[in-house]
Amino acid sequence: MTVQLEIRDHVATVTLNRPEAMNAVDLATEAELQRIWSAIENDPEVRVVVLTGVGERAFCTGADLKNPSLSGLEYWAASRPGGFGGIALRQTLNVPVIARVNGYALGGGFEMVLGCDIVVACEEASFGLPEPRVGRMPLDGGMTLLQRQIPFRQAMGIMLTGRRVRAAEALSMGLINEVVPRAGLDAAVARWVSDILACAPLSVQAIKQVVRHTAALSASEAQALRLPALVQALQSEDGNEGVQAFQQKRAPQWRGR
Repeated sequence: MTVQLEIRDHVATVTLNRPEAMNAVDLATEAELQRIWSAIENDPEVRVVVLTGVGERAFCTGADLKNPSLSGLEYWAASRPGGFGGIALRQTLNVPVIARVNGYALGGGFEMVLGCDIVVACEEASFGLPEPRVGRMPLDGGMTLLQRQIPFRQAMGIMLTGRRVRAAEALSMGLINEVVPRAGLDAAVARWVSDILACAPLSVQAIKQVVRHTAALSASEAQALRLPALVQALQSEDGNEGVQAFQQKRAPQWRGR
């Protein structure tokens, strides 16, 4: 399988499994990713996702240019719901997604990172959009997401040169949440997962839906929206459980309903 999916204890782990190609995404892998994201969206037991790649060299190096099947124009015209890898621009996945960046995150791989909510990287990781160096462009989220997530000059400096940014610099830009030694990467990701699972799942999903759907609105316009996940969380049993657990000085038992 070019993509592995494991679901355990409310955590879905999605792993790109093409180490021989530095986890680059070909058409078969793209199709499998689309299938996996749809499956996760329809699984109420999943409360958080970890996205990563096999090996120590690469998280994902984007589209597989060694075996291109489309011209640049054909690639741009083709439908890829959710942007690169099905996640870069996805608006229908409300559960948090953590990028476990274990190496190069380049091109579409970087776009996938930009589509995640939390990013934890090892010290050797690097990020970049090298498309202009091969006569292409970051069409699946890079040009539209990067400028919204870091200051304009920094975003343009990355996009117009195709240069790579090491993990420490990415942290200083606000691109990622945490940088750790490679040996501590899994422990750091597990800590983030644990902190998310400590929260009411419907509350977390509502927060993500509101943030993702209101970024272009004024604060007052965003406040006035009654998005489905928000209404569901406010009416949930977990909302009452959280208050009761606080009053009774015990850990809440979340049921996701």
